[in-house]
Amino acid sequence: MSYSQRAERLWNSQHDGDARQSRDDVSPHPVTFLVGAERSGTTLTRLMLDGHPELAFRYEFELAVDLVPPGEGWPDLDVYYEYLRTYRFVDPPPHIDRSLDYPSLVRSFLEQKRRADRKPRVGAVVHRNFDRLLRIWPDARFVHIVRDPRDVARSCVGMGWAGHAWSGVAPWIEAEQLWERVRASLPRQRWITVRYEDLVHDPKRELGRICRLVEIDFDDAMLEYPSRSTYRAPSPSFTEQWRKKLTPRDVQLVESRVHDMLAPRGYALSGLPRIEPSPLERAALRARCRAGRARHAARSLGVRLWVERAVAHRGGPRAWREHVQRRVDAAINAQLA
Repeated sequence: MSYSQRAERLWNSQHDGDARQSRDDVSPHPVTFLVGAERSGTTLTRLMLDGHPELAFRYEFELAVDLVPPGEGWPDLDVYYEYLRTYRFVDPPPHIDRSLDYPSLVRSFLEQKRRADRKPRVGAVVHRNFDRLLRIWPDARFVHIVRDPRDVARSCVGMGWAGHAWSGVAPWIEAEQLWERVRASLPRQRWITVRYEDLVHDPKRELGRICRLVEIDFDDAMLEYPSRSTYRAPSPSFTEQWRKKLTPRDVQLVESRVHDMLAPRGYALSGLPRIEPSPLERAALRARCRAGRARHAARSLGVRLWVERAVAHRGGPRAWREHVQRRVDAAINAQLA
């Protein structure tokens, strides 16, 4: 039996009673999902929402939708169990009740978070494939958060997820295009859009808007997150950092991809001349991005672990590959803390 299998068995044995209770203790309130591109302020917003005495809010919850096929149908459960076995959990891993079908299983994960926090309502952050949430939670409510894509691109480069601002804005584009499709399918009373810049300028006002969507009252505890996290209190200085940290060329490259998407979201163009990279320039940018990501990974993981990860991706004994992945996950989680 592998380490992961032993860990899952231990976790399940400790939580069997909680799992049985959850079938009779299900919240009657709709689930609220916070959606948007990574580096758009979802962690800050989640910390605020999770501080509310009536709302438990789970960290990254892509595990609910990553394997759900587009259209219809559900993941094979054995494949899903294997996926969960090596998933990079930030929150404590949930109990896996193998008697449940797929939709019931992932719904139970949020119920476990709600019950553990002893709160009547629950929500979660999802950055991708969030259109598929509606197949599992048809009555879900959505808080869409959007941030200036030039700041998102800059932040993605800083995290090592992209080697250049031109590629760093790609997740923002994907998330915004997906949100446009999701929004079109929702009744107006079940969603709101919050701009990150508005949130840090006037957090009480924007959190009040979210609370009205969730049907709870604003609570000052939502702004006490600096006492229980490494995040500082919101400040307008968090906004428009791209003006100081991106080169004019980087700004032009980002705007070449999002030119028509800025104004509808309340963002102004920089005023720099518009450019359009040639196919050859695009190929060079992609190569620079790959090289930049590799350099950042080597620095953040250490050369030895970086090399081990690269080798493990190509094969090797399963136990060793899982051991390497656990070390990589621990290093990433430490950086995100």
